Amino acid sequence: MLDLLKEPVLAIQDFISLAAKAFRNILRTPHYWDDIYLQMDTIGVGSLSIAAITGFFAGAVMALQMSRALAQYGSVGKTGTLVSITLARELGPVLTALMVAGRNSSGIASELGSMKVTEQIDAMRALGTDPVQKLVTPRLIATAVMLPMLTVIADFVGMCGGYIIAEFFLGLSAKQYWTSVWQALDWSDVWQGGVFKPLVFACTISLVGCFYGLRTTGGTQGVGRATTQAVVATTVAIFIFDLLITKIFVSQTG
Repeated sequence: MLDLLKEPVLAIQDFISLAAKAFRNILRTPHYWDDIYLQMDTIGVGSLSIAAITGFFAGAVMALQMSRALAQYGSVGKTGTLVSITLARELGPVLTALMVAGRNSSGIASELGSMKVTEQIDAMRALGTDPVQKLVTPRLIATAVMLPMLTVIADFVGMCGGYIIAEFFLGLSAKQYWTSVWQALDWSDVWQGGVFKPLVFACTISLVGCFYGLRTTGGTQGVGRATTQAVVATTVAIFIFDLLITKIFVSQTG
């Protein structure tokens, strides 16, 4: 029994150690700004289209489904309210994080895994460069900066998708829809779904991808295995953190 628990416990210990080093390096020099800007472009700009498309169709589907339920109570005019609350609090940050995780957590793991199996990271250490400072911290900073922005964009595009459904299929006017959207949101929704959740998800995406990439062994097959493990672990972690954060905010407001 102890032998079965040894490997997971050691993995958790290694992950906590990596995360602590990455966060500590934020306040230490040198800062590899070129790497940070490059990762911002790769993670943020590169994921913009998939985040916007996901948000648009999520908002459109929510408008269709919610209007069907609200029609039973004669409250179709509240469609914008439900779409905005659902996107801002849950669907926006979670779906955006999942899309970014599928695209970038796998990319980070495969990139660092390839560097590990080709001994580039060992060469980096031999030259006196800290691999965590050079490879992990820039990806952590870039993801933490870009994911909240992507989430806000996905939320807005999703509300626009809901508006198209409301305007052309539900018979709601633009003023009626956008007024209900605006009135439904408050600063706690912005803080919860637009800032806090994306920051937690960003740290999860970047650190888990880097963790599995730096642990890669076994050549090209190991790179593929690390990539798969990174995506699966990140996806599960996003749902777990989403539940915990939602519980915290619900308890505070309750």
